[in-house]
Amino acid sequence: MLTIRREEPEDAEAVARVHIHGWQAGYAGIMPDEVLRRLNVVAWAQRRRDLGTADPEHPFTTLLVEHHGTVVGFTTFGPYRNNQDRSDLDPTYGEVVAMYVEPAHWGDGTARTLLAVAEDGLAGRGLHEYRLWVLADNGRARRFYERAGLSADGVRSTYPVPLSGGRPPVDLAELRYTGRIAR
Repeated sequence: MLTIRREEPEDAEAVARVHIHGWQAGYAGIMPDEVLRRLNVVAWAQRRRDLGTADPEHPFTTLLVEHHGTVVGFTTFGPYRNNQDRSDLDPTYGEVVAMYVEPAHWGDGTARTLLAVAEDGLAGRGLHEYRLWVLADNGRARRFYERAGLSADGVRSTYPVPLSGGRPPVDLAELRYTGRIAR
């Protein structure tokens, strides 16, 4: 049985774990292996706490999906970030900032449920259109979003992935997808 609920401060490590597992499985072969190997649940959980993602006054909402009491996915949504900058928000569009599911739950409807609750949350803010960014080489995610009715709108960006040892970052191409909220 799936349960949807809002993120609470004590969920930081569970959400970070899902996030990291999603990166490691979803970005394998796209992102450098050294980056995926060094991901750290404790550090990512602290980053969530520092950003205040569970604060009800935060401009972005994070909803979790639990399967028998275990967090197996999450989505974060809110106003569109101009240039992907959290301090430059455009409230006329929504954005799904993040959506990750434990790989063991890929294909079981969990991601569809998360996208639907994000759309409902954005509709509740009076929005009719939303955007999200996806790595260009992430074919699985792109197919999922396209089946859900979103499409690439031609806007591209670069996601810089920092490397260790003072080496320059690896730049990964991102595509922006746009969807209508039919609710």
